[in-house]
Amino acid sequence: MSVKDVIKKSILESATYNQAIRADTIIAMILDLALALVIGLLIYQVYKRFYKGVVYSKNFSITLVGMTVLTCMVTLAISTNIVISLGMVGALSIVRYRTAIKEPLDLMYLFWAITSGIAAGAGMYILVFLSFLVMLLLVWGFASRPVAKDAYVLVVHYRGTQVSDKILRYFQPKHRIRVRSKVFRGDQVEETFQFVANSQDLTFTEKIRELEEVSDMTLLKFDGEYHG
Repeated sequence: MSVKDVIKKSILESATYNQAIRADTIIAMILDLALALVIGLLIYQVYKRFYKGVVYSKNFSITLVGMTVLTCMVTLAISTNIVISLGMVGALSIVRYRTAIKEPLDLMYLFWAITSGIAAGAGMYILVFLSFLVMLLLVWGFASRPVAKDAYVLVVHYRGTQVSDKILRYFQPKHRIRVRSKVFRGDQVEETFQFVANSQDLTFTEKIRELEEVSDMTLLKFDGEYHG
């Protein structure tokens, strides 16, 4: 008898291959799926509460719940039957997802849902709840952390060659300022400055606006993120 025949015989005669659906197995599956549903709903509430983007996607938040339950179901199927697990690995390997994740935090929530579903399907209940508490504290801690200074972008249109030096003098020494661009259109100049300052410490921008050479200016608050 070859090695291949021995492995095949051991698999076919194993308890996992011929596993019968017993009452305790059904109860364990129901508990695992219920736990996955509860954790998915909790992740949904955390995502909804601490979302900082521009457009909130309800479909994505519902996906977090479904992803947790479905991942738990896959884990249960893999852990109870070795033949199904081999077939499922092959089937899932050909699946390709084309949806682009624009927010890095959305990717974290998605991975959180997947790993919670895997842990729930494996029966690691303590790990599921402990990881949920750790992630909740992490998200809440960074969300409630006050920002000392904000980044701003100032776009100024003016006429003249010495106005740029005047504008730079209005910035206090404690402000970190960078000239991002300078566009010339005839005698009109468009200059873009980036600086960091407190929201209550923007009075110097009024002095810049009062310069005779300045025709108009735009002040933008920049958070460093791009929202689609």
